[in-house]
Amino acid sequence: MDKHTVFSTFGKWVSPICTQLFQERIAETQQDKYVKKLTTIAYLKLFLHAQIHQRDGLREMADDLLSKDLQKELGLNSISAAQLSRKHNRVDPRLLEQVFSELCSRIQSHLSPSKVRHDFKIVDSTTISLCLQKYRWAEFRKTKAGIKVHLRLVFVDQDDVIP
Repeated sequence: MDKHTVFSTFGKWVSPICTQLFQERIAETQQDKYVKKLTTIAYLKLFLHAQIHQRDGLREMADDLLSKDLQKELGLNSISAAQLSRKHNRVDPRLLEQVFSELCSRIQSHLSPSKVRHDFKIVDSTTISLCLQKYRWAEFRKTKAGIKVHLRLVFVDQDDVIP
């Protein structure tokens, strides 16, 4: 994915995830060995797109693929809810854990202790629910797994609020 030019806003948003290292991990784990249509990268992009747009289920996600722009971004024409369910059950959770850990490491490497700002407030966030038995690394509560994504922050000065 890194060698292709990314045209869409969504493509630019997910480009830090779709690196050569991620593709190598997919090849090592043979996630896409017999896959003809829904690759692991397309699966990940589709689920991220569904999370951003707060889709309620697999049918709504499949309906999103009626958009020509999303089809072009994912390299898919159409997909059924059943295919999404099967792919979701086959994806190795350790692969997703590695993606999450790598992104956290990247963010932390760009921040020095002096640059950490404490004068901000979270305005908009969402929690991505996950199965606790499958995603033990993402413990959210005692009986539930999940990750929290902060979608929008505002920086607060004594006099101003800057979006």
